[in-house]
Amino acid sequence: MTPHGFIAKWKSVTLKERSAAQEHFIDLCRLLGEPTPAEADPTGQHYCFEKGARKDSGGPGWADVWKRHCFAWEYKGLSASLDAAFDQLRQYALALENPPLLIVSDTHRFRIKTNWTNTVSETHDFTIDDLHDIAVRNMLKWAFSDPNRLKPGETRDALTLRVAGYFAGLAKTLRELGHDPRAVATFVNRLVFCMFADDVGLLPNRMFRRLLDETTGRAPLFAELASELFQAMATGGRVGLDEVAWFNGRLFDDNAVIPLQISAIVTIRKAAALDWSEIDPSIFGTLFERGLDPGRRASLGAHYTDRNKINLIIDPVIKRPLETAWKAERKTLKATLRRAVSAKSQSARTRAFNTAHRRYRNFLRRLREFKVLDPACGSGNFLYLALHALKDLELRIQVEGEALGFPRTFPEIGPANVLGIEINPFAAELARVSVWIGEIQWMRQNGFSEARNPILEPLDTIQCRDAVLASPNQEADWPQVDVIVGNPPFLGGKSMRDVLGVDYTSRLRRVYADGMPAFSDLVCYWFHKARKAVVEGTTLRVGLVATNSIRGGKNRSVLDKIVADCKIFDAWPDEPWIVEGAAVRVSLVCFSRADARLPVRSRAKPVGTIVSDLTANGPDLTTAAKLSSNRSVGFVGDQKSGPFDVAGDLARSWLSLPANPHGRPNSDVLRPWSNGRDVTGRSFGKWVIDFGMSMTRAEAALYEAPFEYVLRHVLPMRRTSRVARSREYWWRHWCPRPRMREALDGLNRFIATPIVSKHRLFTWIDSRICPDHQLFVIAREDDTTFGVLHSRFHQLWSLRLCTWQGKGNDPRYTPTTTFATFPFPEGLSPDHPASDYALNPRAKEIARGAQRLVALRNRWLHPPEWVEWIDEPAPGYPKRPVARSPEFETMLSDRTLTKLYNTRPRWLVDAHGELDAAVAKAYGWTPEISDTDALAALLQLNLMRTA
Repeated sequence: MTPHGFIAKWKSVTLKERSAAQEHFIDLCRLLGEPTPAEADPTGQHYCFEKGARKDSGGPGWADVWKRHCFAWEYKGLSASLDAAFDQLRQYALALENPPLLIVSDTHRFRIKTNWTNTVSETHDFTIDDLHDIAVRNMLKWAFSDPNRLKPGETRDALTLRVAGYFAGLAKTLRELGHDPRAVATFVNRLVFCMFADDVGLLPNRMFRRLLDETTGRAPLFAELASELFQAMATGGRVGLDEVAWFNGRLFDDNAVIPLQISAIVTIRKAAALDWSEIDPSIFGTLFERGLDPGRRASLGAHYTDRNKINLIIDPVIKRPLETAWKAERKTLKATLRRAVSAKSQSARTRAFNTAHRRYRNFLRRLREFKVLDPACGSGNFLYLALHALKDLELRIQVEGEALGFPRTFPEIGPANVLGIEINPFAAELARVSVWIGEIQWMRQNGFSEARNPILEPLDTIQCRDAVLASPNQEADWPQVDVIVGNPPFLGGKSMRDVLGVDYTSRLRRVYADGMPAFSDLVCYWFHKARKAVVEGTTLRVGLVATNSIRGGKNRSVLDKIVADCKIFDAWPDEPWIVEGAAVRVSLVCFSRADARLPVRSRAKPVGTIVSDLTANGPDLTTAAKLSSNRSVGFVGDQKSGPFDVAGDLARSWLSLPANPHGRPNSDVLRPWSNGRDVTGRSFGKWVIDFGMSMTRAEAALYEAPFEYVLRHVLPMRRTSRVARSREYWWRHWCPRPRMREALDGLNRFIATPIVSKHRLFTWIDSRICPDHQLFVIAREDDTTFGVLHSRFHQLWSLRLCTWQGKGNDPRYTPTTTFATFPFPEGLSPDHPASDYALNPRAKEIARGAQRLVALRNRWLHPPEWVEWIDEPAPGYPKRPVARSPEFETMLSDRTLTKLYNTRPRWLVDAHGELDAAVAKAYGWTPEISDTDALAALLQLNLMRTA
């Protein structure tokens, strides 16, 4: 069919909608060169007329035409309202699998509206005469065969980011002018809502934009007109010739306005020019919050979680269980309705139908009573998406219930279904605005009118208060709800006193002393309270976000109790999370009653069980205990707590000085120093002033030059220390580790590994060197122990039992869980002197592998062609490597253990392979043993030795 023929035919047709629709669509297919529904899909599974029509009645479907992943199409009679057709499509979009395009037509007019998630929607209008234009016909053809060509370029996130940027700057300016921060928050929230109301038509005739246009050059007039508008929105009323609806919601409890300069009004005008109907409250609140109060939430560790991450919790905690329940209920309803149809009498049919209808109403009532709590709701992003999930499900159930023959009712789930607790008044107010906007957007996007009289219901369900501490000695209460979700504040246990204050932190730990280790991260208190809610039966399911440090150390105790009392049914143990360019790692944990019949999944894959370190389907290493054989061997290194470290050249100059007044050399109190970066990279060549564990101030002062240095650099810092011992003995290291020094006495060397590093590296350190507290020290000098520790089996063990730290998500070697629990091969454990197994063939083979690995590494790190080893100015110190030329020094800078293990050349892989084979043989395993089997065998050894 030609464009001319199509237009000529259909311009003269005046048939009613149902008489014309299918023939019009078939002719349109001929015009565009597209197959008709019957030609493309004879079964009607992915392309059909009357999608959703009941098979028994043959009545109208949810859409006049539907093509999966392309469009839903609704016809209306000539001159009928296309807006009404869109509202009808929107109400059924979920049931139609959310097609990317919604199209309506009255045969003479066409309207295409884009419907992609997280894009700013676009609308294309054209008439039948426009079909002469090939560009218009192409647009329609793309809807059939290539809808992505109509996908808008701007995402809702990008739009929201632009909007938030304008208002963050405005809020900052108003704060800097001295206005009360709470007044700024309320005022800017009102501006935000006015712009949204303007663009969705809740304010008449673009009233707020007209107000801005009128006052751009007359700043004093802005305050007068805005105050008049706010007053009308509070109660409903007239502003000039326009009637303003009753908004209420306590957002407009008063008509206070902050006077603005012309530049600020210009900024607001730029923001108002954007499409506010499409902003995304799930991220808008947090972005906006940074401008209102950028310091407070950051200090509490609260971070923005994007929509996809939030849905990793919303889906398993709210959406999937309710969908599963509805699927089972619908199956029962269908069976009951089949009995109704086959009943012999009308009364029996009526009774069966009424029974089914009553069950349906009861299910819908329970869903509408479903309550969600976010006890650290921030600016409401979890609440917004939880509300949308519930409303989507209610709509789906209504649509599918209608297909079963039950009458539709108006949606009832709304803001009252989501409850929040938030300590920050800025964020609490933003949460209310986010939920209000989200509710109105959902209603309009799904073809329903928003609430009226008032438009905004007061959101007393979002409370501004402390979620964990109610009074100096009382735990805060949480309301009884069906589920708890959220992103509690991230704050390390050691940082709480500095950020929250000594008094608050002490009270918090005292109130929770029975259930929480003292130095647990702040987020653990939310997990603890949520577990109690599940155990006490006041909530069904929980989904919370935490830093991934919750999987280990003291923090894991809260997950230990959750596993003991409840069931973790969904987890993402180590998820990347980007906040303003900074990379962090989180764990998402969902748990329920132990007897809940929920599928268990880890990282979206079905698993058997999830244990408290959030691993699945493997040995539960959380049951491993400390071994007496490893006691008194492993230590955290010396902790200076002050600038005792000095440059190597300065230390050497002191070594060259004459003896001190008491005849002793400075070498008594000077030692080369090594920290984690010296091991993983090139050594900085620092030395440390070390007055030992018991030297008095007077004795230390006799070492004249080192003492004067400490007097100038350490004393000023120690004077302000909160720790009395640190102030009193300011010339000594804060924690010189006497037990470590005792264990190292008499050894020529010891094994060390950085507490935190990308790779689990072990190295030898000369015992005359002082190890920093960022090193873990193993007081052994035999190659066999070194070889076992540097095998893949100890690495596997340490990675499962470690914690994780920093933006690089580096493993943290935790002495109490990684080293103290590790079972060495029988007879080769650290409680045996190396001489006991010096002739043991297993030990000798491991030692040879370790020696070869170290020799190859050292040759690579310090090529003798580039490096010479020189003596220090005083005897008793290890030699130090010095580059033979500046050129070699530059080349050496790239030779570090981290870079070596990043690239893992073949020779390094082979050397480790030989070592691993020797260690496997010592355990009685084959070298090919799998990681899972090796861990299981190690756990069995641990449990046998602790039994």
